[in-house]
Amino acid sequence: MMSDPGPIPPRQGSGLTRHTPRPTEITVHSASRVLGIVFDDGRSFRLPFEFLRVLSPSAEVRGHGPGQERLQTGKRDVTILSVDAVGHYAVQLVFSDGHDTGLYSWDYLYELGIRQDELWADYLRRLEQAGASRGPAGAPAAAPVAAAASPEELAVERCSAWTSKRRERD
Repeated sequence: MMSDPGPIPPRQGSGLTRHTPRPTEITVHSASRVLGIVFDDGRSFRLPFEFLRVLSPSAEVRGHGPGQERLQTGKRDVTILSVDAVGHYAVQLVFSDGHDTGLYSWDYLYELGIRQDELWADYLRRLEQAGASRGPAGAPAAAPVAAAASPEELAVERCSAWTSKRRERD
């Protein structure tokens, strides 16, 4: 039996080309726990914090090769504490559970947005197969994080670290 290769195959380097869409706006929506990203090709995505955490491009999550992936459990309530620019190609997300490794390149964030439904369904399937939960140990399972706008959006926080560094480069 083959091991589950994980949702997204490992990449070499950032994968950026001159045709790679780049974000024009990144917004942390703390109340709804969603990262909003608008790309220069007009596409926009609302990526739940939990989704970003469980699909982190870090070695801790993805391993160093095929078959080394680690299923992330108990991340339902994770939040993003900060978003830091890394050069002109990525951001580093710092999560409330202490996870702060893995660089989210523009192409990786775009791919997560394009494939969000497929990747989330695959994650839920792997959780179920493992008999694991999205919530803390012993907590009942909850419905998937919604990516739709809510009245909580009035509490939007700008990602000041990213926007200030972006302004410095422009």
